[in-house]
Amino acid sequence: MANTSVTLTAAMRSNLTTLQATNNLLDRTQERLATGKKVNTALDNPTNFFSAAAHTTRANNLTNRKDGMTEAVQAIKATNAGIEGIKSLLESANGIIATASTASSTSYSTLYSQFDTIVGEINDLIEDSKYKGTNFLGGTAVSLDVIFNESGTNKLTLQGFDAQFSMLLDADQIGSLAATAGGFSLLAANVAGGSAATISLFQSADGTAAGFSIAENLTAISNGITAALSVLEAQSTKLSSNLSIVNARLDFTNEMVNIELAGADNLTLADQNEEGANMLMLQTRNQLGTTSLSLASQAAQGILRLF
Repeated sequence: MANTSVTLTAAMRSNLTTLQATNNLLDRTQERLATGKKVNTALDNPTNFFSAAAHTTRANNLTNRKDGMTEAVQAIKATNAGIEGIKSLLESANGIIATASTASSTSYSTLYSQFDTIVGEINDLIEDSKYKGTNFLGGTAVSLDVIFNESGTNKLTLQGFDAQFSMLLDADQIGSLAATAGGFSLLAANVAGGSAATISLFQSADGTAAGFSIAENLTAISNGITAALSVLEAQSTKLSSNLSIVNARLDFTNEMVNIELAGADNLTLADQNEEGANMLMLQTRNQLGTTSLSLASQAAQGILRLF
């Protein structure tokens, strides 16, 4: 069987091996310059590759948590806007009470109608204070967990409260204020006017707003509004504290994401200046290797001169 292999001289084989190694280094350098990374696969550096992957994974998980935090910030802002609106309406209602204390009997019905409208607007405002389906003014059953870390073990629970006027009142001052067939009513024990369980602030059977005309009743209502404003102020303070916590964690999370990504970059990014210098040197070495291989082959070419 004929021998079809090509025999190279030792010098030629040595130069060819060196040239192949140079070309491999050129390919690696070109890849680093193209990707900007010195570690692109686990084969380049297993330790750095997997450590960088862990940093990147944590950064991505924390970035996902940031979305929940920013949504929580918006929900808190929506709630605070609702509280400010309710406070404004209650202050207007208190103004009506102040007017009623010096008004004529012919004005009671009109004044109470205005008062009733304002209280109704409070409930409408509560309904519209939701953000992405979450309404912290809708009762204590409403809650939202704001998760801070990737494992979900660190979190802040935001709790809702009932902002309806009847739920904001101090029982010791006003008892209860609830819608009845005859309008809003107060516990008789806390106001003047009869021994019934409640007395109506709206028009009585004879068409007068008797309950709204009694000074003690107006005082009780005013005290109730003051109590409601205090509750809202306390809730606003609590919201402000929670907002500060969420914003602080959001800033911290941004920092941690940057730290994790920087750690991954430190393990994998290539020095572009160094790789550029390597490219120039390898190109020079490649040219010299080609020349050296040509020189090594001249001895074999000498036999052609015999013909």
